[in-house]
Amino acid sequence: MHVGGKRLVLFPLMILFLTLAGCWDSNDIETRANVLALAIDDVKDKAEAEEYKISHDEDAPKTEMIRVTAQIAIPGEVPLGPPMGDEGESEPVWVLSVVGHSLGDAISNLQQEVADQLFLGQLRVIVINEDVAKKGVDRFNESLRRNPEIRRNAWMVVSQEEAAQYMDMAPELEDVPTLYLANVVDNAISLGKFPEDYMGLFWRMISSKGQDGFLPYLRIKGPEEIQVNGLAYFKGDQMMGHTDPVDIGTFMGLIDYTQGGYEFFASIPGTDADVFIDTESRDTKMKTEIKEGKPRVNVSIRYELVITEKAGRNAIDDSQIIKDIEERAKKDNNEAAKRFINEMQAEKSDIFGFGEYIRAKHPGYWNQAIGTKEKWQEVFQDIDVNVDVSSNIRRVDTGAR
Repeated sequence: MHVGGKRLVLFPLMILFLTLAGCWDSNDIETRANVLALAIDDVKDKAEAEEYKISHDEDAPKTEMIRVTAQIAIPGEVPLGPPMGDEGESEPVWVLSVVGHSLGDAISNLQQEVADQLFLGQLRVIVINEDVAKKGVDRFNESLRRNPEIRRNAWMVVSQEEAAQYMDMAPELEDVPTLYLANVVDNAISLGKFPEDYMGLFWRMISSKGQDGFLPYLRIKGPEEIQVNGLAYFKGDQMMGHTDPVDIGTFMGLIDYTQGGYEFFASIPGTDADVFIDTESRDTKMKTEIKEGKPRVNVSIRYELVITEKAGRNAIDDSQIIKDIEERAKKDNNEAAKRFINEMQAEKSDIFGFGEYIRAKHPGYWNQAIGTKEKWQEVFQDIDVNVDVSSNIRRVDTGAR
């Protein structure tokens, strides 16, 4: 065979041998420390005494220190199915706590205490203490955004208590504490109790010029109970406060979240009885206009309702009674929406995204009169928002008749 022909035969074989070599930077799953959850808290005085000289020498950074608590999966201990009868009890996760001058610094310090390489690709939840969130979350977002391992559909939540407490909770409903914590929020969405607000969506909101962000606000009710206790609202990257749980339903109506699920009481006019009403769906229309040089927002919300229960002996078998209940539900929801908007305007926190609507529909006005997020926050507190609510009771369940 000609020399050139031999080379043509050998060249494909050499390429084939290269593909058989495997991935040059492969990392076996058994040699990775999978971080499932992180908790971020403020630290008390003299926290430097807990920190070893890992990322700096004598002259430490002047930034405030944080405490990061990590929940790491123990290989072979995370259950993949129902427990067997002869299996002994073992902890599926390992909880470690470190301090640092930044999130990256704390994770670097954490790596010094773990033999295997930390892997954040399985991170499900980041819990931030309320006091930390009020100082700003951009210092953490920068580090998280730049890490290609972190998924955008992970959850970032704000805790009323010390965030580290959530890393030690072990509810009976779930063998892995982090999965229970993530399911609390995931199931709230599927049940219509909270709008979608994954970490990636939150980053998009706080980066927008015409919208501020919000996150789930959690509190611990008991040794093994976690409650979604409202939503934490932000101005820029700083948390300003939190709402009551009942305001979540009002908020979902204002942002055109169609899925129902939120229940509320409404009184039967002319009686002492009340009915328990379930929101089956919502339909929201939003229009914006510039009137006399000022933006104006008109929000129309239609609620489809179901009466599921009544408190009292009054029969609900008359069409006029149904209309009266619809009017009462309309009045209550209208007042709740206006009150909630006024509260957010007082805080200069546009979590509704009104600014993004105006920016999209009136770009000339936006570029000339607004331009920046800071300017919009000032304008937002004085804009006119007109809310028109209508209610339609689709049916009355048998138990409420």
